[in-house]
Amino acid sequence: MQSWATVIWSSVGRKILSAITGVILYLFIMVHLLGNLQLFESSPDPFNLYANFLEKFEGIITIIEIGLLISILFHIVVGTTVYINKLKARPEGYIKTGSAGPPSRKTISSTTMIYTGIVIAVFIIIHIITFKYGPGIDEGYVSNINGTQVRDLYRLVVETFSKPGYVIWYVAAMIFLGFHLRHAFWSAFQSMGWTNPKFLPILYVAGVILAILMAMGFIIIPIWIYFTGGAV
Repeated sequence: MQSWATVIWSSVGRKILSAITGVILYLFIMVHLLGNLQLFESSPDPFNLYANFLEKFEGIITIIEIGLLISILFHIVVGTTVYINKLKARPEGYIKTGSAGPPSRKTISSTTMIYTGIVIAVFIIIHIITFKYGPGIDEGYVSNINGTQVRDLYRLVVETFSKPGYVIWYVAAMIFLGFHLRHAFWSAFQSMGWTNPKFLPILYVAGVILAILMAMGFIIIPIWIYFTGGAV
């Protein structure tokens, strides 16, 4: 009888693990985008209150962050392992790297997952350092809302997105994210065994649409702030 570790690290097990961790991260990205849309409010207060609300549940947020970190690490390890195994199986690589067209689901997105994943991993590290561990109340980034002092995260976001170099990097990273999500959505369902030929085309199209919407949602934020200065 095989051990649970052997089962999980089998070819099928790795695909399922990659799918599960991918779904967790996908859902987080959607929630994160919804929260960031408050940056479009006419006042900095809604976004700062949102950030302060999350800080009030620091214990729960810490648990969520640990879960996300574990998901990211597993996703990276599994994805890298799958990529290395593919290289071993076909060391000369494919001659054609673009979209293969139907009925194949081979696209630029599917063949560049390892590269877009690397860019996203680097982006996450920079993003966390810049905003989560960036200057706070002690450094003067403070906002008074209804008599309560909260961290002025909105100010930090605006200052960061006033730098053209960071905006270009952010936009480029979100384009890579879009490509990654395009393939990730439908392939996650496929990896978990949902391969009904009637629904796969629908999931594929839905994945493309969602990837575009989420990538554009993130992209428009720094561009809007850079050209308008944010809330008046």
